[in-house]
Amino acid sequence: MNKIDTYWHRYCEMEGLSNIRYTEAFQFGAKADWLASLVVAGTKTATCSSFPLYELEGEPLPKVGDYQIVLNSQDEPVAIIKTYSIEVYPFNEVPVDFALAEGEGSYEEWKEAHIAFFGRILPEYELTFTEEMLTVCDRFEKVYPK
Repeated sequence: MNKIDTYWHRYCEMEGLSNIRYTEAFQFGAKADWLASLVVAGTKTATCSSFPLYELEGEPLPKVGDYQIVLNSQDEPVAIIKTYSIEVYPFNEVPVDFALAEGEGSYEEWKEAHIAFFGRILPEYELTFTEEMLTVCDRFEKVYPK
């Protein structure tokens, strides 16, 4: 069993959960350690992603109740989160309270960071960022560690 599965099984044993799987283990963006530390501290309780990438890759959108394992830059598990809300907005209509729940600073800092991130990532898929691009806005709670 790898370290990610071991982490998951430890959580399931502590919570008395069985027959439940996590949907993915992942790093948050280019600043994986910093963003993971925000999750662990309880500061980051939301994340957004590009809807067109889900369409392009044929991936299903996250769902309420999904568990995900947050990894640091060394692919070590540091937290388990559980989604409680999924909403889709054009980038330029993402609510301020959602942007602030990402825990990365002011709304202006959030906007600047995400424009830069999407501007870097989307061209790899022959897509162009626009402020009208749909975003998948995922609100979650950290369930482990407590």
